[in-house]
Amino acid sequence: MSKCEQCIIREFNSLKALTKEELIRITGCKTSKTIKKGELLFDEGEYINGVFCIKDGICKVSKMSDNGRDQIIHLIKKGDILGERSLINNEASNLKAVAVNDMEVCFIPKEEIIRDLENNTNFSMDILKKMANSLKKADDVIVDMAQKTVKQRLAATLLLLDSKFEKNANGSLDINLSREDIANIIGTATESAIRLLSEFKKKKLIDLKGKEIFITDIQALRDLSDGF
Repeated sequence: MSKCEQCIIREFNSLKALTKEELIRITGCKTSKTIKKGELLFDEGEYINGVFCIKDGICKVSKMSDNGRDQIIHLIKKGDILGERSLINNEASNLKAVAVNDMEVCFIPKEEIIRDLENNTNFSMDILKKMANSLKKADDVIVDMAQKTVKQRLAATLLLLDSKFEKNANGSLDINLSREDIANIIGTATESAIRLLSEFKKKKLIDLKGKEIFITDIQALRDLSDGF
């Protein structure tokens, strides 16, 4: 079992605010898990009873709409913590999380995190800042859905992926999303997402090779996202 106090991943999330003694205690109670591509980390209506620290891999966090369609809200990557909101409000999750690729995660029980929230002010503030930032992003999504066209939302999503994820050796984005996933991020039909991606490719804004996406004209994407 890897030791939390020696794990570089914690430097990318709120666990960096914990003391060495607190990290040693968490090492003794956490569980490490491998989540295969397509498997659930948790489902809507489930009580998570802890938080996930993402050691490797990517998952999509989504909510089912009234018409039975998934809306992807967040993409969670290596270094992120997942599940803290349900932990704090003590309610069942209103979202589900599914692995986009094979993942390595550590699960920390609720009672251990609550203890640190109560006793470590720096940790509590860091968690609150992360949640406030998440709410700000949710506000931006609501505005974009209401005011931007689907084409603008696709451009904005590609810019987000470019800034959030590293590049592979061949220059492609280090995340392989299906066309359905992309449609569920921008809030449109899969057929519309496929058509727009092909249009972007013809205009040389991006290149596509299977699920691989290459950003070839980032300024044009910025202009399109901004409505120019």
